[in-house]
Amino acid sequence: MSAPDFDCQPDLCGSTLRLRPLAGSDFEGMFQAAADPYIWGGHPARDRYKREVFEAYFASLLATKKALAVIDIASGDIVGTSSYYTPPDLPNSIAIGFTFLVRAKWGGNFNRELKQLMLEHAFMAYDIVYFHIATTNIRSQTATMKLGAVHLYDAELKISAAPALAKCYGLTRAQWKTSRG
Repeated sequence: MSAPDFDCQPDLCGSTLRLRPLAGSDFEGMFQAAADPYIWGGHPARDRYKREVFEAYFASLLATKKALAVIDIASGDIVGTSSYYTPPDLPNSIAIGFTFLVRAKWGGNFNRELKQLMLEHAFMAYDIVYFHIATTNIRSQTATMKLGAVHLYDAELKISAAPALAKCYGLTRAQWKTSRG
């Protein structure tokens, strides 16, 4: 099932996180969240913590009109971002990616809550959600498998600026229900 009218920038609220459309005025808060070099350690863009590098990345996220700001409800601070996007090799599908969270939100329930909000929204329109993760990003691969996603294949895909090898995962609505217990 595909949904051409799918809302890629919904306002979603969980118990600790709120997701809302990314706005130009979010730059400073988003950069504060991204300015930790350790966040980008397993990522292909290891220098994204630098302001000049992050400016270009932020502009590209904003231009997609699909990026979400992740807000900590308790503090009101921006703690990361994530996006829906159309996989280049599966044009009638939906994927979740371009995600990062501040280290204080790693582990525990934060990433799971973020993905739960996004997955529940996506599963209202799609039967499967895809994730494309750099082969070097073991942390994200592990987190994705904890959601119940399975590795489907590896492919060279142009998801951002240049084609790169990605591990491609899929999570069906049924697998998601099973993983939630």
